[in-house]
Amino acid sequence: MSNSPSAKDSATTNATNPARPEDEKLPLRLMLVYGLQHILTMYAGAVAPALVIGAAAGLANDPAAMGILVSGALLVAGIATLMQTVGHKRIGAQMPIVVACSFVPVSAITALAAGQNGENLPVAFGASMAAGVFALLLTPFFGQLIRFFPPIVTGTIITVIGVSLMPVAARWIMDGATHVAVDGSEVPAAPLGNLALAGLTLAVILIGSRLFPGIWGRLSILLGLIVGTLVAIPLGAADFSRVGEADFVFNPASVFYFGAPQFEVTAILTMCIIMLVVLTEGASHIIAVGEITGSKVDAKRISAGLRADVSGSIIGPIFSATPTSSFAQNIGLLALTGIRSRYVVATGAAILLTLGMFPVLGGVMAAIPTPVLGGAGLVLFGSVAASGVKTLAKVDFTNNLNLILVAASVGVAIIPLAYPTFYSFLPESVELIAHSGIIGAAIVSILLNICFNVIGRGPSASPAEIDQAEIGSAGPGEAKYTDQAGATYRGEEEREADRSETGEAERPERT
Repeated sequence: MSNSPSAKDSATTNATNPARPEDEKLPLRLMLVYGLQHILTMYAGAVAPALVIGAAAGLANDPAAMGILVSGALLVAGIATLMQTVGHKRIGAQMPIVVACSFVPVSAITALAAGQNGENLPVAFGASMAAGVFALLLTPFFGQLIRFFPPIVTGTIITVIGVSLMPVAARWIMDGATHVAVDGSEVPAAPLGNLALAGLTLAVILIGSRLFPGIWGRLSILLGLIVGTLVAIPLGAADFSRVGEADFVFNPASVFYFGAPQFEVTAILTMCIIMLVVLTEGASHIIAVGEITGSKVDAKRISAGLRADVSGSIIGPIFSATPTSSFAQNIGLLALTGIRSRYVVATGAAILLTLGMFPVLGGVMAAIPTPVLGGAGLVLFGSVAASGVKTLAKVDFTNNLNLILVAASVGVAIIPLAYPTFYSFLPESVELIAHSGIIGAAIVSILLNICFNVIGRGPSASPAEIDQAEIGSAGPGEAKYTDQAGATYRGEEEREADRSETGEAERPERT
């Protein structure tokens, strides 16, 4: 008998023992405890995109609007996770996978939403909804496209995403402060008090990550936010006086709170490219969960899981939320605890829905001082870049042009970050796309991969085995196991085709 917690509970608490390990049903009290554990693991990462985008849209000082963004993110996460865990067999992988607002589109959405009082959010939400429909149409055929997104491509894109988010953390720490330069001009700068708050928050997160074991180490981000905010209150740097402006309970009239979605071609094109990365990440996560739980994962199940991911992206704008994807840190939790039941994660989804019903909680999150958020952002956004680097570490750079591919892609991505006006001479519609370092990196890496590694390439090498020890270190936005996902997905499709031709019956599911 397995010595995992799930097995122990089954032996002692009358839990069911179904053929599929993910169908195990634990007693309600255990599902509540383990479900809450999943939510604590992903909560900071789930609400962070809403805080980043709200600040970019000029809503940092509007608790009511920020409350809508945060509660919307939680509501959509709950809905998408329910679809993924207990949904229909064609919409949802029926596996213990947590789905929430992804970090991957954040940089592009902040560029689209930049403005005052949320005036440009309808454009961002319209692009998200249209790109979600585009991705949904691709799900049945994604097995044919995933070969264009090997680790060399996804690793480069994820690294660029993390780097491009760093200016957001810096702006949070500066909080609009300026310094008078020698020539008399005012330049953005971080006051010493802001640096101290950000440094304290970062120190608490680092110490907590080092001292707390396993899952509790992941709560160090929440601990850092709490400690930083408590220190800021007596210093007058935290203002909770406007929290009451947010609705206490979710108001159905608040759907499309910022207005009806607006559909602009350039914005939609930008988000469609981003959604290709989201699909690749989602497919790799489904494969990883299958390996951990011992469940059968075939092309049909991957397609069903991806439909749940992108359905959250389509529904999201209704509740003022951004595109969704599976969360890697919760995959790590599956490996750490051995709890494989999808009903545990479904219980966590119910907790997310409950939290989302109270926008006032989002108002409290919005009142956290921005320097404190900036200190946490250094870790959150840095972990995205580090995840991309880990993916690139699996790539062979000897006797090929992969190093040139990464160098060119990163170089193109850094230009608009270093010089935001670099493309100002281009037409406005083209500038919007060119200004996104993520889009530049995606286009260059995909095209160069086709030229260097696809055209005229010999038979693919066997994919590397999944390292179970690495799963627990998965970070937000991490596209892990993409090589395994691509190979497994394509291989499964080929086997399905062979069985169809020979009339062979489908293999029985593993138990």
